[in-house]
Amino acid sequence: MLQVSRHWLYLIAGVLWTFVGLLLCGRAVGWLLLLPTETNLPLGAISILLAGLAYYFGFSKIVSKNIARIEQLPPCTPFYSFTAPRGYVLIALMMSAGILLRNSSLPKIYLTIPYLAMGGVLLIGSVRFYERFVKTRKDG
Repeated sequence: MLQVSRHWLYLIAGVLWTFVGLLLCGRAVGWLLLLPTETNLPLGAISILLAGLAYYFGFSKIVSKNIARIEQLPPCTPFYSFTAPRGYVLIALMMSAGILLRNSSLPKIYLTIPYLAMGGVLLIGSVRFYERFVKTRKDG
């Protein structure tokens, strides 16, 4: 099993949060571009506002807990330790919900806000992991 320094777990988490955030935002922007400007601009603005609020009131705590948990790990740990076991359950649930929604008969216009907001939350959160990675570089 691949073991890495705790330091690298911050980068792994940041890259994964960035990748998924960009994926979700990319899907949402693709759907928004099919709509007239007078519709897509307000939907985009609402999504950005919701992303900021969701991060501030919820996801910032998740990121902080994850960073604190990583700091408590042994100096060398499995590469998949960037999230707690409970986090993998949440990831599976979120992925399943996203796939079900995307493949449902629900018009994509209704999915733009949650996809763009969730993608934004993940992108904002990834910055904290990158900051921690840079701050701990001397340990890595």
